[in-house]
Amino acid sequence: MNQIDLNGRVAVVTGGAQGFGRAIAERFVASGAKVAIWDFDAALAEKTAKEIGDNTKVFKVDVTDSAGVEEARDATLAAFGKIDILVNNAGIAGVNKPVWETDLGEWRKVLRINLDGPFIVCKAIVPVMLQQKYGRIVNIASIAGKEGNPNAAHYSASKAGLIALTKSLGKELAAHDILVNAVTPAAAKTAIFDQMTQQHIDFMLSKIPKARFVLVEELAAMVAWLASEDCAFSTGAVFDISGGRATY
Repeated sequence: MNQIDLNGRVAVVTGGAQGFGRAIAERFVASGAKVAIWDFDAALAEKTAKEIGDNTKVFKVDVTDSAGVEEARDATLAAFGKIDILVNNAGIAGVNKPVWETDLGEWRKVLRINLDGPFIVCKAIVPVMLQQKYGRIVNIASIAGKEGNPNAAHYSASKAGLIALTKSLGKELAAHDILVNAVTPAAAKTAIFDQMTQQHIDFMLSKIPKARFVLVEELAAMVAWLASEDCAFSTGAVFDISGGRATY
């Protein structure tokens, strides 16, 4: 494992209890950071934090609740004194159906968590970073946000929106040493697969030239670099990690 220097940094990882979020939290701690795991599933998050070690602390958060996010921000600052890094990872896949069969409530639920959530969290934490005159924000988007997966319009639209949010916020903060980037992974074998049909999982695998899903550790390695001081001139950018699927 290559060494990334995050010594002395404090990171917030939303959805940090499992999957990509847990792998990112583990990599950050291994790189010297302290991590605030923000997750709706507090029990699972506590289990994860105990397994990762002492440099983690759990905060139960619903990323769609503005007041709750602000409370978690304040509690994180009280516990760690600052927030240097934000990873917007919390998300859901939603039910796989074609557009005309997708329930409006299901559409709104996916957009609320996957797109409203990162907006709400950024709105709460960016002022802290502006005051510190430093920050790194990494948004976990998806290859679906570039290409649009069939039977997953809500998920694809939410991730496309997150890519656009990344580009806009990156431009707004470029002069403040606060860099905002997104990653667009192919699917990984995480708990989010439980929300998908086998047909949809097979479709995603068939599109990846490397003929396998991304490993959570591979994504975490990329995120760790984007969260570091070594990433100093890339902002508003989209970093592909799709096993060759992306054509641009």
